[in-house]
Amino acid sequence: MAIIKIRNAAIDLDAAEIPNIDASKITSGSLADARIPNLATSKITSGTFDDARIAASNVTQHASSYIDWQSVVTASTLNAVSGKGYPINTTSNACTVTLPSSPSVGDTIKFVDYARKFGTNALTINQNSVKFQGYTSPNPVYNTDGQAITLTYIDTTQGWIPTVDDDVTNETPQTIPLQYLVIAGGGAGGGGHRGGGGGAGGYRNSYASETSGRNSSTETPWQLNAGTVITVTVGGGGAVSSTNNGGKGGDSSIAASGQTTITSYGGGGGGEYQANSDSGTYGSGGGAGHSGNAGKSGSNGTAGQGHDGGDTPASAYQQGGAGGGAGGDGPNGGTNSDTTAGTGLSSSITGSAVTRAGGGGAGGYGDGGFGFGGAGGGGNGGSSTASDPHSGFNVSGSYYHPTSGTDNTGSGGGGTAHDSNTTTWGRGGSGVVILRVPTSDYSGTTSGSPTVSTVGSDKVMVFNGNGSYTA
Repeated sequence: MAIIKIRNAAIDLDAAEIPNIDASKITSGSLADARIPNLATSKITSGTFDDARIAASNVTQHASSYIDWQSVVTASTLNAVSGKGYPINTTSNACTVTLPSSPSVGDTIKFVDYARKFGTNALTINQNSVKFQGYTSPNPVYNTDGQAITLTYIDTTQGWIPTVDDDVTNETPQTIPLQYLVIAGGGAGGGGHRGGGGGAGGYRNSYASETSGRNSSTETPWQLNAGTVITVTVGGGGAVSSTNNGGKGGDSSIAASGQTTITSYGGGGGGEYQANSDSGTYGSGGGAGHSGNAGKSGSNGTAGQGHDGGDTPASAYQQGGAGGGAGGDGPNGGTNSDTTAGTGLSSSITGSAVTRAGGGGAGGYGDGGFGFGGAGGGGNGGSSTASDPHSGFNVSGSYYHPTSGTDNTGSGGGGTAHDSNTTTWGRGGSGVVILRVPTSDYSGTTSGSPTVSTVGSDKVMVFNGNGSYTA
């Protein structure tokens, strides 16, 4: 019987009719994906298909069989190759794996914790400048015992993505920059008469390239992980006394897990009549009281926070020393001249330039001159020369009474004059904490009712009292 060869291209054979056709008999043409969606490997009994013939096929069965598993890796470094699986043994050392520099879409690499020691010695992935979960840094670190990781390269936008990851942690967390201005409460002016001016609260600034306290360099902003809680403490102003040294201002601070706490020290109180300022750790120092024919010392400020308070010389000077400010020392006590306490510093962290943390003016008597508060909210010192009018002083009877430091600037209060029976004193101004983060990262989760505003591309939070912010 003669064999008839059929050459009609319109003939259509379904899969059930060609279960054992030899692949070598398919000499030309191609099979569309839709025609072979469930083709099992058991049906291919001989022959091979090259990559070009199956590049677009949807063959998904037995995908794990395409991973070429390697010998156990004990070295500290490894250059991984797509399509391979690596048992990683970190019993003796950690391991850093470098991914391919030019992966193709669909490339897959597997890693397993061979000895369940990733928690002791971690597996670090060097991305080799290719994105991992959308970012090129930081390098992912797998540090959970028994982890199995399958990485698949998706595209240039997201790069490698863990398609299997027992820990399901975001391995490339992006940090959130936080800039801050932390100002403590100012010290109060000295009691009695001819008291020293109070020192300004400590001034620590990480915004832009602005000056920090004592004319020091800008501090380094924090880098936070999402969900970090920042606890904010705002120091109160120093308390006053009719017969003693002025009280120290309260410390202000910000604290968060994984960060070094930022603490600004309260300003030193001014010395009372014929007294040194108290010794201690202060943002800016308070000025000394009237000398009484013996030199008196103002207190010192802290490096990176504020300046020193003024001294009084060894003679009967009629004026105390002025308080130090964030930007300048308090002048020493004088006889017939007006003095101005240590100046504060200006910051634009809120979007406009504001000067804060000025020192408190010194108290004077007779021809002792006037003690003006330092720029930034420092209180004026008292004086007994009420017949010589000066704006900004609190006049009552024959005295100019001292004024308090401005609240939420951390400025010092003014020292008293020769009016020990008065009930008006120069207390310190309360402090303030200001935080600034990118609007795109702002969580909106706060406590303590800070004032929140938008400045350019950032959110600014002004805390006039204790509170918190969750990044």
